[in-house]
Amino acid sequence: MEPAATDPATDRLAVAVVGAHGRMGSTVCAAVEQAADLELVARVGAEDDVATVAATGARVAVDFTVPAVTETNVHALVDAGLHVVVGTTGWTAAALTRVREHLAEVNAARPDPLGVLVAPNFALSAVLAMRFAAQAARFFDSAEVVELHHPGKVDAPSGTAVATAQHIAAARQDAGRGPVPDATHTQLDGARGAVVDGVHVHAVRLQGLVAHEEILFGNPGEQLTIRTDSFDRVSFMPGVLLAVRRVPDRPGLTVGLDQVLDL
Repeated sequence: MEPAATDPATDRLAVAVVGAHGRMGSTVCAAVEQAADLELVARVGAEDDVATVAATGARVAVDFTVPAVTETNVHALVDAGLHVVVGTTGWTAAALTRVREHLAEVNAARPDPLGVLVAPNFALSAVLAMRFAAQAARFFDSAEVVELHHPGKVDAPSGTAVATAQHIAAARQDAGRGPVPDATHTQLDGARGAVVDGVHVHAVRLQGLVAHEEILFGNPGEQLTIRTDSFDRVSFMPGVLLAVRRVPDRPGLTVGLDQVLDL
């Protein structure tokens, strides 16, 4: 763990970044350092013991690591008394339930309850695209999701695409719509992509990409396409910093940046 310079005379919110030496983590560190109301107090590598972060004076930890360790990190950070913002994807419903229950147990004994915010995407355009998709889903017969990322991404489909499909499926169910029409009887394995709650999701991995998503809706004679493109990782930083500022005031588990955007 690499300590950062601190100024105890300020009242800035102290932040530690876990996964600080990765592409996203290093970008988060730079964004925190440039924010007048935040203070970077620790850069934590993937090999470091996150339980030691509390000794740095951090109030909020930001986790941008990998799916294999992110849940363990969150539990350790909560036990250390920190609020946590999580940008690592690959979370399952069961993992989120474990974090929710852990927070309830810890907060029952604290006068200042802790919060954890897990977001599949911090780009404001992506968050709005998911919201627009949920609003549009009930009006269309067909819906599919295509996500496109750089080849260094370790999970597929992306957490954003999974969340988008889940929102679409929930909106279709609420509207009483049946299954998406599809007469496919034979296919090569994976040709129709993954299926998330009845919605097909396709993953592309290509050099030159960063993070992109197309949400396709169809009716007889018409099509609606909602697309979001992040060309640089700096596009995620306004959302990350917003989550860092808001999570201390949101006890328990919050899933999705849209929950703090007053949409």
